[in-house]
Amino acid sequence: MKKVPVIIDCDPGIDDVMALLLAFSREELDIRLITTEPGNQTQAKTIYNARAFTSYMKQHIEIARGLDQPFFRELEVAEYVHGESGLGDVTLPEPDVFESDRTAINALKDVLYESEEPVVLIATGPLTNIGALLLAHPEVKEKISYISYMGGAAVAGNMTPFAEFNVYVDPHAADIVFRSGIPIVMSGLDVTHKAYVNMEELEKIESMDTDLSQKIASMLRFYIQTAKNNDFQETDFENGIRLHDLCAVSYVVTPELFDGDDCFVAIETEGRHTAGATVVDYMQRSGKPHNVKVLHSVDREAFVNQFMEAIEKMSRHIGL
Repeated sequence: MKKVPVIIDCDPGIDDVMALLLAFSREELDIRLITTEPGNQTQAKTIYNARAFTSYMKQHIEIARGLDQPFFRELEVAEYVHGESGLGDVTLPEPDVFESDRTAINALKDVLYESEEPVVLIATGPLTNIGALLLAHPEVKEKISYISYMGGAAVAGNMTPFAEFNVYVDPHAADIVFRSGIPIVMSGLDVTHKAYVNMEELEKIESMDTDLSQKIASMLRFYIQTAKNNDFQETDFENGIRLHDLCAVSYVVTPELFDGDDCFVAIETEGRHTAGATVVDYMQRSGKPHNVKVLHSVDREAFVNQFMEAIEKMSRHIGL
């Protein structure tokens, strides 16, 4: 089997952990590096969570610390969604996977330079690290196959009427990435709101009765409760909970599950009411070339089955 080389840039975060779980379960992925940044929680917590979950999953992958702050904005974290630790009420064992001696930017540069074939970047956070990489080493974009990104929204945001959380946290970094010329597949809220696990499926996860399945179910139930407590639209409380970041990994391994449109997309960085918006030119009014495939639908049943199979497989792998 020819493996796809990937780098995962993330801010774990409950749904980032779900994305890592799926990535670890897929033999066709050659995960060469994980980098972390602040977003769902502070950098100190996101890199710890990445180390702890990677260790718990018995994976041996370099994990490098990225920038601690967005480019120009004050950091806003989503503790009200992901909890004080970033992983809800779940405690993972102390990790034996250690932080890299290299910074995320240097590690990204080196791994890309050293690769004999283009690498897919899977990004589930605010894009601060990738934006910084492209500023410091713009030549590396020739080594990037495409970016599978969870972020943005064509229609409605979840932080403001126009802005989705990941882009809202660091719109200037997103602007650099979206203007880079690197092909981007955008799993925005338009598709991730259709990528949910319903309550019956959540009960099936719990019924697997493994340590991993119980931890996953506990995180998802925490996610649902914080959405209710904060009156979010993350769930309609009857259907279940949306697995936003999982879409970015799922697309790489099974693109046939998704439909989307090629569009020109720009990032609004300064608007008083629209900062962080992903401006999607569906009607081609700008006359600018397409730079993003904007996903809008997913085969939810196949998507959920893929997630369940990942839990079962990794439960066997870790023996818990």
